[in-house]
Amino acid sequence: MSFHDLTVPAFLQILGSLSGLLTKAEAHCKAKNIQPEVLLNARLYPDMYPLTRQIQTVCDFAAKTCARLTGSEVPSTPDTEKSFEELQQRIARTVDYVKAFKPSQFDGSDTREVTFPIGPSNTMTVKGQQYLVNFAFPNFYFHAATAHGILRHNGVEIGKRDFLGVR
Repeated sequence: MSFHDLTVPAFLQILGSLSGLLTKAEAHCKAKNIQPEVLLNARLYPDMYPLTRQIQTVCDFAAKTCARLTGSEVPSTPDTEKSFEELQQRIARTVDYVKAFKPSQFDGSDTREVTFPIGPSNTMTVKGQQYLVNFAFPNFYFHAATAHGILRHNGVEIGKRDFLGVR
């Protein structure tokens, strides 16, 4: 299996499902007369990221992982979203970015040296396969699942099929 086939479809599936989750969350706010900021700023625990930052982080992991694995310039995206619409736009831009990668760009990604930040002032360098399997995918799915958990915990009627993006 190529690294393109391993990464791009997985990222696109979950980015699409997060877009669907946000659509349901926005409808939930309207139906229950809840201010959107309540859900957008909700957290599972005080020291965890709020929903908005969870979505931003999922987008960052999808885009930056593809860039790092292909040896492309890593994009920098400011975290300025404050509404469901702005988060949907960020997801859409990330989807377009990820879709733009060609399979051939991932050739040799498994053995390519990948350097990435681990905290505010440290970096780590590992082979692409180790980066993807032990760092990028776990973080990507963690933040996506946490976003789902925040919404579910706050009463949005969603389940596993919504997380997986299947109907």
